[in-house]
Amino acid sequence: MATTALTIAGSDSGGGAGIQADLKTFSALGVFGASVITAVTAQNTRAVTDVHSVPDAIVAAQIEAVLGDIRIDAIKIGMLGEASLIETVARALRAYAGPVVLDPVMVAKSGARLLPATARAALIDHLLPRADLLTPNLPEAAALLGQPEARNDAEMQEQGAKLRDMGAAAVLMKGGHGAGDTCTDWLIADEVIRLDAPRIATRNTHGTGCSYASAIAAGLAHGQTLTQSVTRAHGWLHAAIRAADQLGIGEGHGPVHHFHEVWPGLRPEVRP
Repeated sequence: MATTALTIAGSDSGGGAGIQADLKTFSALGVFGASVITAVTAQNTRAVTDVHSVPDAIVAAQIEAVLGDIRIDAIKIGMLGEASLIETVARALRAYAGPVVLDPVMVAKSGARLLPATARAALIDHLLPRADLLTPNLPEAAALLGQPEARNDAEMQEQGAKLRDMGAAAVLMKGGHGAGDTCTDWLIADEVIRLDAPRIATRNTHGTGCSYASAIAAGLAHGQTLTQSVTRAHGWLHAAIRAADQLGIGEGHGPVHHFHEVWPGLRPEVRP
């Protein structure tokens, strides 16, 4: 029987983030992916030019349809939107007992705001307590806490602990927005784990947050521990970023190479 995961997130018409990145990640890591679309974005590697939210009732119906028929081993939640939709998703997942990875998608790589400020309280009240893992980047953690962005390792750990106190079972503080030659993430759980990787000089990092959270959910779906899932997803994502320039997609922030292990060493004349 196939290992499965469900992504609840927005659609990226450029294919690099959101539902598209999640499903590519699941597939690359040996997981059958189902999806619930919360929003449709008009988006490419340069900008998000429009967003259309899917009605709450349709989102709830999608979740009911999937969970009513398919055994789901893990869920990844990404872009939501208004407070009412966050509450709708939380209600729809009340009976679900598996692991949930919550990626608090708030700002796109282009700078476009994807989560209204009015929805912050709903996210904290209704979904943080359901999250087995919360995966904020530095701006998202700061926005959730109402604090300035963490500037060093100590502040990252402190903010991660505060977010855990707010209800998340564990928090992965992502350091991709930091400075320096090394990118450091901190897993704040029953034990605190530091994850380092050399910072890669590329602008092709579109969808990293979505892909990271989905890779962790894939690991949990396979039965890995949280530490195993985060550690293996961290290494997989670093390789996907390292291979991103091979794709040559778009004129802005291109996507990471989700299938770097499947079709590596691309050359222009053999690109699918």
